[in-house]
Amino acid sequence: MTTNDHVSIWGELSRTDHHIHYVDAAGVNTRVLEAGSGPPLVLIHGTGGHLEAYARNIADLARDFHVIAYDMVGHGWTDLPDKHYTIDVFADHLIAVLDALGLDRVLLSGESLGAWVAAWAAAHNPDRIDRLVLNTPGNITNKPDVLTRVRDSTLLAVQDPSKENIRSRLEFLFYDTSMVTEELIALRTAVYTRPGFLAAIRNTLILQDWQYRKDFAWDPSWTGKIIAPTLLLWTDHDPTGGLDEADLLKQWIPGADLHVIEGAGHWPQWEKPTEYGEVHRGFLLGEGPRSRLASAIP
Repeated sequence: MTTNDHVSIWGELSRTDHHIHYVDAAGVNTRVLEAGSGPPLVLIHGTGGHLEAYARNIADLARDFHVIAYDMVGHGWTDLPDKHYTIDVFADHLIAVLDALGLDRVLLSGESLGAWVAAWAAAHNPDRIDRLVLNTPGNITNKPDVLTRVRDSTLLAVQDPSKENIRSRLEFLFYDTSMVTEELIALRTAVYTRPGFLAAIRNTLILQDWQYRKDFAWDPSWTGKIIAPTLLLWTDHDPTGGLDEADLLKQWIPGADLHVIEGAGHWPQWEKPTEYGEVHRGFLLGEGPRSRLASAIP
């Protein structure tokens, strides 16, 4: 499937059986989508996101995996408890989702904030994660300009959810901004205008504040504890972090490999779904991906 083949989110999902339901994850009513059979593969979206971030990938991955995508606490249509959503809170919610679904061990792939959560969970719950994909983790080195842009653009879109503000927030994620469809804008509008969502996004955006971020910032002291085979999935146009950061994280996570998707921004799963699926399938089923770090960094 090419970029231009995309029609709609539900058009993508119509190609496979899937089930959307809610589970009680340690008291948090959590929206979950499940599709396919095989080894369980959990997909985790990014800041301000929701499980539809993987709409272009679920049918493809469901051919080989039991795919589970969910809305993180404080996101999508999951509960919005009024508390600070630090990385440990998100990771604890992930483990509670696994418990609610009766999953002892899973394959785990997270994007942006979801990658940060996935890495933290793998470092602190090594018995639950078999293999790990960290997709455009974002701002490994805590660049102030990126922290500010993520915070301000996200908060503006939720405080004033006009079509223009939400489009601008979504376009930040894409190299090919034509992929920001009216449907995707409408979906984000529905999420951002939920009662209580403004407080929830503020509780998430504390992670862009060093006072809170410092206790969970990417660092070899905890990433070095990750024992699951790990793939770093980067792009050549990610606005949150370049390949220099990929190289740094590759050094910090024992045995980590790297694959670079070209011609994509912060959402390679949406812009390059075929390559995204092929890379996941190869790595998660035990085949090593080719590393393009040496050729990609001058």
